[in-house]
Amino acid sequence: MASGRPQLAIGSAAGMKVGVVCPYDLAASGGVQQLVFELTEQLRAAGHEAVLVGAGDRFHERGPGVDDSTIPTGRPISVRGNESRVPLTLSPRSWRRVRSALEDVDVVHLHEPLIPVVGWAAMRVDKPTVATFHADAPGWVRRAYSAMPGLRRRLARCVLTAPSKTAAAAIPKKWGEVAIVPNALDVGSYRLEVGRIGRRVAFLGRDDPRKGLDVLLQAWPEVRDRVGDAELVVMGASRDLPVDGVSYRGRVSEGEKRRLLASSAVYVAPNLGGESFGIVVAEAMAAGCAVVASDLPGFREVIGSSGVLVAPGDVKGLADAVASVVGDPDRAAELGDSARAAVARFDWSSVLDQYLAVYRRAISL
Repeated sequence: MASGRPQLAIGSAAGMKVGVVCPYDLAASGGVQQLVFELTEQLRAAGHEAVLVGAGDRFHERGPGVDDSTIPTGRPISVRGNESRVPLTLSPRSWRRVRSALEDVDVVHLHEPLIPVVGWAAMRVDKPTVATFHADAPGWVRRAYSAMPGLRRRLARCVLTAPSKTAAAAIPKKWGEVAIVPNALDVGSYRLEVGRIGRRVAFLGRDDPRKGLDVLLQAWPEVRDRVGDAELVVMGASRDLPVDGVSYRGRVSEGEKRRLLASSAVYVAPNLGGESFGIVVAEAMAAGCAVVASDLPGFREVIGSSGVLVAPGDVKGLADAVASVVGDPDRAAELGDSARAAVARFDWSSVLDQYLAVYRRAISL
């Protein structure tokens, strides 16, 4: 596994060169994309080299960790998976591009190793590797993967991580021990000095069925009946059918997202399933929002006792929970303060050290 670079001592503070690999289109929005952008930036700020490799042929918008050294691996297409649309590349040329990009790194940090073809190509690179599983892969991916014994053997020589116990539970025990390293965010960047609007409720997510926007919109008229001046700001989605008290912002910039979260009293996550962590929930907590969310295992791990949980798909229960919180400013403020305290454990100041520890562990194998 020699890389041509000096071997690092375990526990050494020496700089590493890390190849951060994402199989999803880096020009598209998504929790994994956001994580790799920020991870790349954090590694560089800490004195390490980092190269970001991901699906895409060009990047219309750049995340905070994307610069001219970001390496696209091929034109992405949209594939259905995990009850959503997944933007990835299936181009055979991606194999060569991935291998070339990772020639001189000390360690590869591969996110979603089961996702073709970028994930599979990175697994073929003979480098110390940390493989992070963010979600349970769709069945067709697992079937294709099981037909590749060479990749299965390679996985046995990786350090495996997952952002939550929920995500780790999807990894077969025969693959080895899984370290829990949570997803991270810059908590302080969400604490903006903007006026909080006491009746404002926020939603952020793609317009995929499992994100639960339909459930929230069904519940909203009852919320308005009980709290007449409540307003719902929808980020990440747009609908043509107008609903009283609802404004659609579509895809928003990072700055606008932070501003809208910071100005909202309540954040609602009505997701129906498929969530292994819930980085958007963590962002809302960092912004000081009171959180009302579906009672999903991944969300419970993030929220703990600092929010209100509702059965997924329960329109009446969701309406009751949102109305009771947005209609009670003192309760909303108390939940927001609790959320801010709870989310501190996901700050990059803590999580980056956990990543560096698993990188050094991978190099030692």
